[in-house]
Amino acid sequence: MVSLTLEQVTAHYGKREVLSSITTPTLSGGQVVALLGPNAAGKSTLFRRILGLLAGGGQVRIAGTNAERPVAYMPQETRIDAVLSVYESVLLARMQGRRLKVQPEDLAQVDAALDELNIQTLAQRDIGDLSGGQRQLVSAAQALVQSPDILLLDEPTSALDLHRQIGLLSVLRRLAEQRQMLIIVALHDLGHALRFADQAIVLAGGALKACGPTRAVVTAELLREVYQVEGRIETCSRGSPMLVVETAL
Repeated sequence: MVSLTLEQVTAHYGKREVLSSITTPTLSGGQVVALLGPNAAGKSTLFRRILGLLAGGGQVRIAGTNAERPVAYMPQETRIDAVLSVYESVLLARMQGRRLKVQPEDLAQVDAALDELNIQTLAQRDIGDLSGGQRQLVSAAQALVQSPDILLLDEPTSALDLHRQIGLLSVLRRLAEQRQMLIIVALHDLGHALRFADQAIVLAGGALKACGPTRAVVTAELLREVYQVEGRIETCSRGSPMLVVETAL
């Protein structure tokens, strides 16, 4: 099973430190991990360090994978300027770094990714004509079609309506369990994190504030310290946790 461990991970932009000694327990496949924190907390920077796109100190350890490309990434910015259909753009993401000749398996994986996200009807649409939410789902398909062991998604629900947010996060929850993938998703909605994530990593000011089971991490104290709001976590009639925000400090 794939696993990811961060040990004293740092990052700098010039002389400015933007990640400070991030250390986590081993995160294992089969889980959804919510990466939480306010704006400019360092969430996107941490993704770039995991991917190796940004240099820094410490160790990013990935184990238990034999995949050609064990990690796939969905960036926060989903604008695509190329003149491609949705199907072509997802296929291109599948083929990057692989053999030049498209195989039936590759086409099947593209079809499966579009099906998973319920965007089959967009397949022949020009990607430049899509709405922001539609582009965001296509970007998720481009990451998913790579068949990674670790999937990093940077705010994948920011342009989606509530129905699509729940739908996407439900798909990610199911795929983590079925494929034993490790999925790390940056979220601003703590309610979604409580509902869908097994574990949570909380950053603020480039430092690690908390890491552990989501229900143990997202507390009234965390809301007050990191988000400067008063709130509480309640249990609804179905036994699920529910976030209640009362006021900003």
